[in-house]
Amino acid sequence: MFKQILLLGCCFAFGLGCSALAGGNRLGWAETRPMAGLTEEQDKLPAPEEATEKAPDKFRVKVETTKGDFVIEVNRAWSPNGADRFYNLVKIGYFQDIAVFRAIEGFMFQFGIHGDPKVNEVWSEAKIKDDQDAGQSNIFGTITFAKTGVPNSRSVQFFINLGFNNRLDAMGFTPFGKVVEGEDVLKKINTEYGENSPEVQGRFQAEGNEFIIKKYPRLDMIKKISLEN
Repeated sequence: MFKQILLLGCCFAFGLGCSALAGGNRLGWAETRPMAGLTEEQDKLPAPEEATEKAPDKFRVKVETTKGDFVIEVNRAWSPNGADRFYNLVKIGYFQDIAVFRAIEGFMFQFGIHGDPKVNEVWSEAKIKDDQDAGQSNIFGTITFAKTGVPNSRSVQFFINLGFNNRLDAMGFTPFGKVVEGEDVLKKINTEYGENSPEVQGRFQAEGNEFIIKKYPRLDMIKKISLEN
């Protein structure tokens, strides 16, 4: 597992599992939306160089999923570059109809690949610099960037810990926030698909939600992430 976590980039961004959605036919849902499920506004997301605002020292976001809602409190001191990137992604509306494409029971669930391949072309390679360890551990409910073993490889993929994964701390996975409301929702994310093969992520990035929903028809979705007032 350790080797897998370090090398998959596309795997934690890398190698975890696919998540699934409870209830409802996701194929039917996809057919009622535009290609990749985007509105015209979403299809015109700002470019990475236009989304570089410094995040507040602390802020909260509401995460609306197909299993219920939860709230993450972000602490910029834990991982400044990571917090800034997440803040800007939320603020520009990046997180709408985002698939939880990997989920492993007791370990974590992963998301962040956009439903529109055109957005992935721009954002997936928009890397940020690594942050130094601030003493925060990958405990249950913390949110952390997915990355490869290559320095400064974080971009737009994230995972939320479903267990106490302190072994990841020494590998440079720096949490930047924690779920503070709705922790019970985390345990409801469907983990039936478990691990998936590395090529799944590549096809997902290239083909968008149409591919991933067809492959994993019961996967869970992050419907929206928004800043709390």
